[in-house]
Amino acid sequence: MLIVHVSVQVKEDRVAPFIEATKKNATASRGEPGIARFDVVQQLDEPTRFVLVEVYRTAEDAAKHKETAHYAAWRDAVADMMAAPRSSKKFAAVTPDATGWDSP
Repeated sequence: MLIVHVSVQVKEDRVAPFIEATKKNATASRGEPGIARFDVVQQLDEPTRFVLVEVYRTAEDAAKHKETAHYAAWRDAVADMMAAPRSSKKFAAVTPDATGWDSP
């Protein structure tokens, strides 16, 4: 399992369109066989900040995700909405193990 946390800071006036575009991407991403979870969370005390929690079955699945049309559409749609460049950190699952992840 490869877990990626993508941190995003959105321009204050672009939060609603960012959420709309990101929901579309997340919904389509959950349909990919290599994705176990794809969650989007918004920071409560600073609502311009988001984290995308992406759980891939393999590192290759993460690479395949970036080749999809829905990812490209999202990437292009949100490019001008960013207040700062997005960043990511990669993690390995401790628990649950690979059999415990399930797409919602």
